[in-house]
Amino acid sequence: MSTETLVRPAGTAPRRDRDRERARGAATTPAARVRLILAHVSIYLAALIFIAPLVYAFFSALKPNSEMFSMPPTLVGSEIRWSNFVDVFAYGPFLTYIMNSFIVAIGGTLVVLVVSTTAGYAFGRLRWKGRDAVFVLFLATLMVPAEVLVIPMFQVMQWFNWVDTYQALILPFAFGAFGTFLMRQFFRGIPYELEEAARVDGAGPVRSFLQIILPLSKSAVAVLAVFTFLSFWNSYLWPLIVTVDYNAHGTLPVGLASFAGLTGTRWDLQMAAAIISMIPTTILVIVLQKHLVKGIAMAGLGGR
Repeated sequence: MSTETLVRPAGTAPRRDRDRERARGAATTPAARVRLILAHVSIYLAALIFIAPLVYAFFSALKPNSEMFSMPPTLVGSEIRWSNFVDVFAYGPFLTYIMNSFIVAIGGTLVVLVVSTTAGYAFGRLRWKGRDAVFVLFLATLMVPAEVLVIPMFQVMQWFNWVDTYQALILPFAFGAFGTFLMRQFFRGIPYELEEAARVDGAGPVRSFLQIILPLSKSAVAVLAVFTFLSFWNSYLWPLIVTVDYNAHGTLPVGLASFAGLTGTRWDLQMAAAIISMIPTTILVIVLQKHLVKGIAMAGLGGR
């Protein structure tokens, strides 16, 4: 026990203990309890609103196709058809769509992480002439809709003879400004004294980036990885345009559209396929949940 504790008068408490007790007392007031209850009710209602369509889609995937639009609407059909989740793979090359989506999403995420972290480090930590002007021009590309760039990008893919290839599905959207902006803002919040101390020990920019900046930026990298993976996983317009042989290079969003044909739409199988397509992204978000919360809370708050 420290000397300060021994000589403290009886009945006194440290200031932080008194503040904690005061905050606990304020939280037990009737008004505070009402606000807490309202906050919880609002959160539960919002969660219910967002999860209701997913629950309905899941039970719709178990219905017979003839009962999909029955009136009055029912949550559960006359029979539970778990076989719909098996018939999805027999209806078309759905397994190929899944593998192609994994290749495109994982490959695109890796490229984006490498490009965004290195570019963010160059814009956020290194000092060079014209840095801020170049960064403003780089950010200006965010104002250009992706739909406007489809035709020029397709012409470039034709020029490289990359139409209907994996590189055409990955590279055009792997050099966006969003990831660079996110990483730059996070990097600028890291104390510069850490790099200065490393520089005194003889570390150059590359070593400082790999051994100091990146290990401190795991949360921001996790946020960027999830956002990028979701973007590639859910992309529909560009794979639809740049892919010729859908059975060979088609991705999941394009594959989901294949359940609608000239003879009708297999809504039951389409719902089952949609539920299957959500599983990888859901697992990814759950696994990286801790880093996502921390990264979103910290990214963009600091800077010099």
